[in-house]
Amino acid sequence: HIRHTALPRPGTDAQLHTLIGRVMAQQLDRDRPLWEMWIVEGLSDDRWAIVSKVHHCMVDGVAGSELLGLILDTEPDPPEPPEQLPWTPSLPPARWELAAEAVADMLTSPFELSRLVRARTRLPRRILGQASESVTALRAAASAMRSPSSASLNGPIGPHRRWMPASVTVAEVKEARNRFGGTFNDVVLTVIAGAFRELLLKRGESVEYPLRSLVPVSVRARDERGRAVGDGEMANRVSAIFADLPVHIENQIDRLRCIAAQTDGLKQSKQALAGEVLSSLSGFAPPMLLSLAGRLGTKVSQHTVNTVTTNVPGPQIPLYARGRRMLEVYPYVPLGMQLRIGVAIFSYDGKVGFGITGDYDTAPDIDLLAEGIERAMGELLAIEPEGVIIDLRPGVDADVLT
Repeated sequence: HIRHTALPRPGTDAQLHTLIGRVMAQQLDRDRPLWEMWIVEGLSDDRWAIVSKVHHCMVDGVAGSELLGLILDTEPDPPEPPEQLPWTPSLPPARWELAAEAVADMLTSPFELSRLVRARTRLPRRILGQASESVTALRAAASAMRSPSSASLNGPIGPHRRWMPASVTVAEVKEARNRFGGTFNDVVLTVIAGAFRELLLKRGESVEYPLRSLVPVSVRARDERGRAVGDGEMANRVSAIFADLPVHIENQIDRLRCIAAQTDGLKQSKQALAGEVLSSLSGFAPPMLLSLAGRLGTKVSQHTVNTVTTNVPGPQIPLYARGRRMLEVYPYVPLGMQLRIGVAIFSYDGKVGFGITGDYDTAPDIDLLAEGIERAMGELLAIEPEGVIIDLRPGVDADVLT
């Protein structure tokens, strides 16, 4: 799983971006555990890079951030780890054992869920309240899926990818939040919306209507600031909501206020709960049907979602590998469902890194999106606030969506 490669010295950042696009476009070997790690040497300024690939079925963004903290050190010269006994892996299960386990899961999972339901019926009011919330959430998700929009961001995608980073500082995002209101995540979505507006205009397309974005949402426990926290368990606990990126609004402040009001409403609509409700039904559905439905969903014409934006808070302290300080971290979001561009966000040690994935053939201009994100952040900070700024959610000091 550990792979070694190098760029011709002195390797440029552009060459590294091309390599990342190629590596991440390759499908993971289904005959092995679904992860890889590439060590890249030859970068300029005596730098080297780690390209990590982990399938989303194994970890979500929060677990991935925890995994990063386990692999790297929090100090340049950590103590030597204790000597460990040799480890011998167990033999892989036979096919009949896998089949038996699958059958057992199908039989026991519905039983466990039904047992849980029976236990909860002892509290009728709570059950009725949860049922009401579930219905509300499902209606909210259904109405979101009905909203039409169109752009060159949708259509068939090929097997190859482009990748491009962008970055701003945590201090810049917090300054914009403090001056104009909203949350950390609202500001991030605002600059992304501004960059998409600029991209579409340069493509000669209309920006009359907002873009619809799929926003993954962690359903993990949260800290006192509303931020999803890990629990030491490497797993995938993600639902999703649908947010509109107001590319039709030219004014940066108006765009931020629109997003802040929208995200607050999305929390109240419980769209994230809808995803959790639907995913919980998988315990009763035959795995083959779920697999077919998932494959069908990536093939059908996609007009209700234009892109995906996902934000994961990372460690705000420097991390090290073999005494070398990690300078920057940028995320990668895979493409699917005929979405040609996706944006992932990961914060580390005072920086907010944007990783932009584009279909190689139909999104050759994602560098414009990267430049637009950084320019939109600068333009937002250049605006002087007027009057009294009222934060729609006072006291929230974290991204509340992811």
